[in-house]
Amino acid sequence: MPRPPSKLPPMSAVRVFEAAARHQSFTRAAEELGMTQAAVSYQIKILEDRVGAPLFNRLPRQVTLTAKGRQLAPAITEAFEALRNAFSGVEDAVQSVLSLTTLSTFASNWLVPRLGRFRQIHPNIAVQISVSTEMVELARSEFDIGIRSGTGEWPGLERHALFPNQFIPVCSPDLLQGVDVREPIDILKLPLISPGDPWWQDWFTAAGEPNVDLSRRPDNSLGVQQLEGMAAIAGQGVALINPFFFPEDLASGRLVKPFDMLATTDRSYWLVYPKARRRSAKIEAFRDWVLSEVAGDSEAADCRVGTKTGA
Repeated sequence: MPRPPSKLPPMSAVRVFEAAARHQSFTRAAEELGMTQAAVSYQIKILEDRVGAPLFNRLPRQVTLTAKGRQLAPAITEAFEALRNAFSGVEDAVQSVLSLTTLSTFASNWLVPRLGRFRQIHPNIAVQISVSTEMVELARSEFDIGIRSGTGEWPGLERHALFPNQFIPVCSPDLLQGVDVREPIDILKLPLISPGDPWWQDWFTAAGEPNVDLSRRPDNSLGVQQLEGMAAIAGQGVALINPFFFPEDLASGRLVKPFDMLATTDRSYWLVYPKARRRSAKIEAFRDWVLSEVAGDSEAADCRVGTKTGA
């Protein structure tokens, strides 16, 4: 018959024995474990009582292993070394992969085009991106960081504002050929992309036209700004977009603004992560990089405004 497994001694006592045996010193074991020397002696006594024999010779200025102690020490040291390697391997794997849940347009138009710069600075951190419109509960998920649009009221999360959620109508320059667009209401002479988007009503209100009725227009909704911007570049109509996501298209003239009126809101884009993970090295690295990129965008925008004003 197989022998029934013997009951293990308290792991706290085994852990203290491993450190004391490795250092051949109760004092150094106490320092390593953050305990008092008296606490180390007490744990060793618990283990000796369990084994039924002394494990250390107590000398005036040092301790040495007894025969029983020498018998136990190699196997226990090997076991703890295996545990250290196992946890170290898990920690290294966790710290080498950063998982991000984000919105589609932020990922495609802002993050992915510049992600190579992050990899150059942090080549040992792999970034895994998941695009979703769902608001993931980060504290209960495996995602490290989230990009959200909102007012920043998310309990339990550290949050950093990135840029405002604002909108402006844009279109292909070819779409304006032969169309007299002088006042905001004149945009209705052109096809609108996603006219059922409530932001259109907000933009017209901000432009001084609060009673615009878009209900009879076919609502060919594209769902995300990335696709709406692409449709506008292709000349399919006027799209309402956040200019932070289309700086190159606006700078090159692929997209033009019939009017400079921005519809502003109390919502912004935020980088968020659980407060319990705020000291994670990979989260700190990604957070600092994103904030530096946003600051660079703001400086570039200020320079463009300054150049236009000076001209």
